[in-house]
Amino acid sequence: MQQDRPPTSLGAEVMARLDALAGFSADADGLTRLYLTPAHAAAARQVATWMEEAGMSVRVDAAATVVGRYEAATQGAPTLLLGSHIDTVRNAGRYDGNLGVVTAISAVKALHEAGRRLPFAVEVLAFGDEEGVRFPVTLTGARALAGLVRPDFLEARDRDGISIAQALAEFGCDPDGVTRLARDPASVLGYLEVHIEQGPVLEDADLAVGIVTAIAGASRLVVTVEGRAGHAGTVPMALRRDALAASAEMVLAIEAEANGTPDLVATVGQIEVPRGAVNVIPALTRFSLDLRSPSDAVRHAALSRLDAAFTAIAERRGVTVTTQGSYDEPAAACAPGLMDALSDGIARLGLSPLRLASGAGHDGLALAGLCPIGMIFVRCAGGLSHSPAESVTEADVDVATRLLVDVLRHLRPESLRP
Repeated sequence: MQQDRPPTSLGAEVMARLDALAGFSADADGLTRLYLTPAHAAAARQVATWMEEAGMSVRVDAAATVVGRYEAATQGAPTLLLGSHIDTVRNAGRYDGNLGVVTAISAVKALHEAGRRLPFAVEVLAFGDEEGVRFPVTLTGARALAGLVRPDFLEARDRDGISIAQALAEFGCDPDGVTRLARDPASVLGYLEVHIEQGPVLEDADLAVGIVTAIAGASRLVVTVEGRAGHAGTVPMALRRDALAASAEMVLAIEAEANGTPDLVATVGQIEVPRGAVNVIPALTRFSLDLRSPSDAVRHAALSRLDAAFTAIAERRGVTVTTQGSYDEPAAACAPGLMDALSDGIARLGLSPLRLASGAGHDGLALAGLCPIGMIFVRCAGGLSHSPAESVTEADVDVATRLLVDVLRHLRPESLRP
């Protein structure tokens, strides 16, 4: 008689497969796997093989998402989506995205080996374009399922001039089919993803896993400050219109706003002084602003206060300031039903539940418009991500995979229905 519990080697199995998956790379001495490249194709084939071995039927959809399906106990039941992405940034770590795909496969494998079917179907999704590195778009696979891809989206081009449509065709997919991938919300129960935290909160709390409450919304802007050039030795300080000094004050205002506002983070990651010289008062500067919060209201209010602060600084210093938004993504709240299911599962494992927001974007941002979403965060060393230094432990991965199996076994479909 088969035992209805996962084997003791789930963590080891997942880690071994993550090591194998890291071998599919465009770089011989690192991990770089961009959307619709040969490395992506090789990784997709390996993932498909593991899905088949786990008892799933497998296909690759028009957006190059590998889809493994594990049927429900009864025909016509809704589908719970699991997974993450298998593309990476350049010179990446091996756990961002990939961990969510491999843990989902191992969870379904545990159910299959136990002969267990659920009151809902399960689909494991290995998306190919979460990072948005090759093309100037992101979340292609997830957006397609949510019906958010317009035909002109496929004309986005990489630095070699290759469009997404062309790359999809070369990959063996039908570009015209991408806009027809939208799922019927009535057929989808929810989306649940395992992901490394990419932050230090779980490590600080000495916890293996956490429950994500929301994926932060983000605003990105370019701020341009114009002053007046002058000789560094002949213009008195009181008569200067120094664009860089004004920008520096604005950057400090940004930091103060974030420090004084709960659930808000702000980053100025780039600043430039065009035509700057060591002996010239800067006449023009540009800097970036990345503002994030799990609350859109908090984020928008902060933007309004910063706009007023920029204007006041500019007027006092005799410069002009303009802002141009380059990106605005609303926050995505995680479903109470999935958060509660994860909390119950963590309790059954004898662990302490911790709820925390995600400051990074994930495929769930797009899928939130289709169905309820939930996320399990896994502790990562130092909170490091998008780096070869990414690190998780086998023990923590084992906890996360066991938690996923437990939640699948106990999840009641009605808890996610309105």
